[in-house]
Amino acid sequence: MKKFFILMIAMMVCGMSYAQQAIFQGRGVTSPEINADKTVTFRVRAPKAITVQVTGDCIEGRTADMTEKDGVWEYTTPAPVAPEMYTYNFIIDGQRTLDMNNVAVNRDVASLTNILLVTEPGARSDLYAVHDVPHGTVSRIWYHSDYEGINRRMTVYTPAGYETSGKRYPVFYLLHGIGGDEEAWITQGRTAQVLDNLIAQSKAQPMIVVMTNGNIAMEAAPLETSTGYNVPSMGLPKTMEGSFETAFPEIVKFIDKTYRTIPQKRSRAIAGLSMGGFHSKFISQNNPDMFNYIGLFSAAIGVTDANISPIYQDNDKKLATLFSKKPALYWIGIGNEDFLFKNNTDYRKFLDEHGYKYTYMETGGGHIWRNWRIYLTEFVPLLFK
Repeated sequence: MKKFFILMIAMMVCGMSYAQQAIFQGRGVTSPEINADKTVTFRVRAPKAITVQVTGDCIEGRTADMTEKDGVWEYTTPAPVAPEMYTYNFIIDGQRTLDMNNVAVNRDVASLTNILLVTEPGARSDLYAVHDVPHGTVSRIWYHSDYEGINRRMTVYTPAGYETSGKRYPVFYLLHGIGGDEEAWITQGRTAQVLDNLIAQSKAQPMIVVMTNGNIAMEAAPLETSTGYNVPSMGLPKTMEGSFETAFPEIVKFIDKTYRTIPQKRSRAIAGLSMGGFHSKFISQNNPDMFNYIGLFSAAIGVTDANISPIYQDNDKKLATLFSKKPALYWIGIGNEDFLFKNNTDYRKFLDEHGYKYTYMETGGGHIWRNWRIYLTEFVPLLFK
């Protein structure tokens, strides 16, 4: 018995030592560090490395060599970094890795990168930061899909005061792109921060934002599903063949039943990026009395085979019906380097030829989150006026 207690005490001491090591060992280096002149310094401790680089959209030329001193590799941008939300990685001896001193990590489909948020008062990126304003609530909520016969998860933002106000609110349905899921807009899009800040500045109406999982055959994001760990993929089934669009009214019905909404067309909006823009286009034109505000962010526009689903048939007739009902806003945004730019240009030409009114925003760059965050900040203030 005495030996048993001695063994137990020894194990406890070892466990406490390990825990204390985790608490007190510290990060070792500071990275990233935003300097007074708005340059940014990246550091990583890698004493055995031969070559170390930093790569990301905040680096001129995308990749830069780091220099070593006493086992710490360092790189400072030669010029100030403009206010924006960036992503980056290190490449150590050819192996891409996270900056372990920066706990802000972003997942885009299956890629993991660190986040660098550079802000200043008045800059658009200041909307992506957390400020001392009233904050909304972000919930992961499950609903039963009668269409698929499974339970599915979505992310829902309710504005500050929702829990106690007793009021009813308009609803904005915000859809992700291919390979994404119900986590995409809340993490990469900074939706909660954008809504909190715009509402606090009286630039947007308080609203509920519903971020669905557009992969209709999936329950939820990786590790959040009863089917175990699913590797994120851009090749999932049932994404752009009519199933999600067909099933979407059950989501609207569930939200109206579960939350204090204003269950009318005038108080509903829908928008999405890329595949989500594709979904928004076809959901709105197949349900012309459901949404008064429609946004296409770098949207995939056409289908290769309209016969794949009735959702994609009679396209011109459905658009004519939609615009005859005079939606309050039909909004299109696209980057001039986006691979979908020509498709969107051709679509706008079609709208112009038929006299359909829309609002257009063209930005620089391609098919990137930087643009989609811009479109979100431009679109939201126009809703529910």
